[in-house]
Amino acid sequence: MPKWLSIKQLLSFSKFGPSKLTKSRPAAVPVPSVRDRGGNYAIQVVEAAASDRIDSLSKSSARANDMQAEARAMERASNASVYSPEFLSLKYRSRPFKVIRRTVEILVGLGSFAVKLLLDERNGQLNRNKRIRAVELRKTLTRLGPTFVKIGQGLSTRPDLCPSEYLEELSELQDALPTFPDVEAFACIEKELGVPLDSIYSLISPSPIAAASLGQVYKAQLRYSGQVVAVKVQRPGIEEAIGLDFFLIRGVGFFINKYVDIITSDVVALIDEFARRVYQELNYVQEGKNARRFKKLYADKEEVLVPDIFWDYTSGKVLTMEWVNGVKLNEQEAIEGQGLKVLDLVNTGIQCSLRQLLEYGYFHADPHPGNLLATPEGKLAFLDFGMMSETPEDARFAIIGHVVHMVNRDYEAMARDYYALDFLSPDVDVSPIVPALRNFFDDALNSTVSELNFKTIVDGLGAVLYQYPFNVPPYYALILRSLTVLEGLALYADPNFKVLAASYPYFAKRLLTDPNPYLRDALIELLFKDGKFRQAYCRWNRLENLLVQGRKDRDFAAKDALQPVLKLLLGPDGEELRTLVIKEAIRVNEAFVLGTVIDTYNSMPNFMKSLIFNGTGAGPLTMSSSEQQSMLELRDRVLRIWRLLQSSESFDPAILQPIVQVLQEPEARDLGGRVIGGITQRLAARLLQQVLRTPTTVPSSTS
Repeated sequence: MPKWLSIKQLLSFSKFGPSKLTKSRPAAVPVPSVRDRGGNYAIQVVEAAASDRIDSLSKSSARANDMQAEARAMERASNASVYSPEFLSLKYRSRPFKVIRRTVEILVGLGSFAVKLLLDERNGQLNRNKRIRAVELRKTLTRLGPTFVKIGQGLSTRPDLCPSEYLEELSELQDALPTFPDVEAFACIEKELGVPLDSIYSLISPSPIAAASLGQVYKAQLRYSGQVVAVKVQRPGIEEAIGLDFFLIRGVGFFINKYVDIITSDVVALIDEFARRVYQELNYVQEGKNARRFKKLYADKEEVLVPDIFWDYTSGKVLTMEWVNGVKLNEQEAIEGQGLKVLDLVNTGIQCSLRQLLEYGYFHADPHPGNLLATPEGKLAFLDFGMMSETPEDARFAIIGHVVHMVNRDYEAMARDYYALDFLSPDVDVSPIVPALRNFFDDALNSTVSELNFKTIVDGLGAVLYQYPFNVPPYYALILRSLTVLEGLALYADPNFKVLAASYPYFAKRLLTDPNPYLRDALIELLFKDGKFRQAYCRWNRLENLLVQGRKDRDFAAKDALQPVLKLLLGPDGEELRTLVIKEAIRVNEAFVLGTVIDTYNSMPNFMKSLIFNGTGAGPLTMSSSEQQSMLELRDRVLRIWRLLQSSESFDPAILQPIVQVLQEPEARDLGGRVIGGITQRLAARLLQQVLRTPTTVPSSTS
């Protein structure tokens, strides 16, 4: 824990206990009561109503004050820089010596490291010198500045790309970077907020408790409320350093676009998108707005914590937010020492990320370990909302559908998904892409989908993308970065962890309950194919598996399962589906009726079987043993599916209401009649076969 400095005595240290950090609360005031005519005590309704009205007015006033404070903060940040490649080009083309000097710095720093690696490999000392080289790489990236520190942060969460020695060293880039002088930081706070430091904070840590790539963080106590907060202050000269780096990197992007044919994506567009995100991180008011939006969307879950923002003490270069006690998500021993499990927290992060990517489309694009904390209460706290991005609405559903098509091995549909994902223009023919997808996924899916890791899929799709005219949109690159970071964090705790296995319950829940036409059609496609049912075992097995997986998601509601399909069944466009459902309803009902007959026959004593069936021993039905077994399996599977729905915590008999509604509507009565007629015909045909079958003649033995 850091010590504190009184603002009036920056050179003296002052510790204080938790009691001084906690704002005292007024004692509870009892609500007055009066006797009614029956002699019982009743709360005074008028005073209670007045109290509620005061609370409501107080909340409204607080919201109004907060909005006004946010407006003042936005005004303070009105001159914040924005990314403009044109401006950077004009600025640095007129400063050739500065550009040359920075280029030499980068080439010398990274080039010397590459030469040492080559020498180690040639001398057979590559493994022996891993730790030494890892330390050198961390120091090199730190010297090269914020842009390269961010690259190192990304590598620090990728155990599939870097050896453990590199991971340990690069993880220090999350919040153990060199600091800048405290005097400069305090002067920046006063300049940005326009008031003396001691009028804002009663206490502040004498030095930063963390230093990140773009700024450093102090722990302080607000004077007006006594609340403990984190104060982030931007590094001086950061805009100049980042601007020059992006000017140089963008030049490399133009070179790649022109001369490197193997990369079909627009590298310059990807660099511009990343640069815009970094420049947004330089505007701390925008980061505060991002945090508020993120909190509103995702902090409704009790496992997720998002700190609040104090607008009166926030500007373009200063951010004051609620203090969060916690441990970085890659510090496994410290987390387990608090009685928590890393994988539980990672799963919380994955589920929250899936909601970010696929429900609201607003997601945290930089979830490295320094930005994810495990609180002592077991919550996952998200920090640092400077780099955010959004998934287009069409792409959200297309991603879910893409996973379904992958499970279904429907490579034609997978190829068509790339239109909705904005990977391909509508005029591109996807038919040549289908064999490439089939070649990769037929091998990859030999094991179950849940056993695949995210990197395997990304690498496989990447091999396909390079061969065809794909254009990877910037939002997708950030999604890949976000998911690979989470997978990397999980691999710290469990090398066998699979992101898809942890994600599939969410996909199953969405597929079973979401009314979106794209997902509704994907569900029907999973159960039906080209207007025909798949083999019974496969179809019901997949439905059962979806329900088993969907129930693992905390938000799964049994009453919502299959409702989208039932609504389509009732709709004017559902005739094709009604025809398919009628066929299957007939088959299922036949399975229940004949299954009961088979069970009854099997329970009879042998003498009764011989007596009733004239000693033929052939049984009551003209079916082979394999056909009988298939019939019983279908019945038992349908019963298991019903029990899955019935045993759900959210089960409600109202789930049957849509089926009852079907029977009350004109189209439904016709549907019911067609089902009953079909069952009658099938059973009558079975009975006729039974009556007309030729008795089996038992051959006599001859000596």
